[in-house]
Amino acid sequence: MGDGQGDRAEMLRLEEHLCFAVYQAGHAFNRAYRPILAELGLTYPQYLAMLVLWENEGLTVKAMGERLMLDSGTLTPLLKRLEGAGLIRRMRDPEDERQVRLYLTAAGEKLRTKGRCVPEAIGSALGGNAAQAEELRRALEQVRDALLAASGAA
Repeated sequence: MGDGQGDRAEMLRLEEHLCFAVYQAGHAFNRAYRPILAELGLTYPQYLAMLVLWENEGLTVKAMGERLMLDSGTLTPLLKRLEGAGLIRRMRDPEDERQVRLYLTAAGEKLRTKGRCVPEAIGSALGGNAAQAEELRRALEQVRDALLAASGAA
């Protein structure tokens, strides 16, 4: 048996791992979003749920979970908090009682106007270069899609 020194020399350092760079970037994004979203009274996951509803009101909880890649155990408490804040309402689908549909309230609709400032504020935090931000977004989508395909989840 060796002393393990050769194995350690061949391993990438933490800072050299792509997964760690993505992990750190995620934390940095959350830190940048926090004060902006605090003005809206939303957490980052709540903001994402509101974005989905601002795009497509009336979708099912299941459809939202698929869109956000969240399971119902994570999504349901988030939606209950948004409902408690008076931003959304959950209603059983009259044609299929098993399905719950999500709708904006007047307050949730009003928040859409205030929420329009968020992308601009984040763009400014990234240096204001929209073309570079779009290029990065596309690259991250490719990474996501490749990882989902490799894991059989695509």
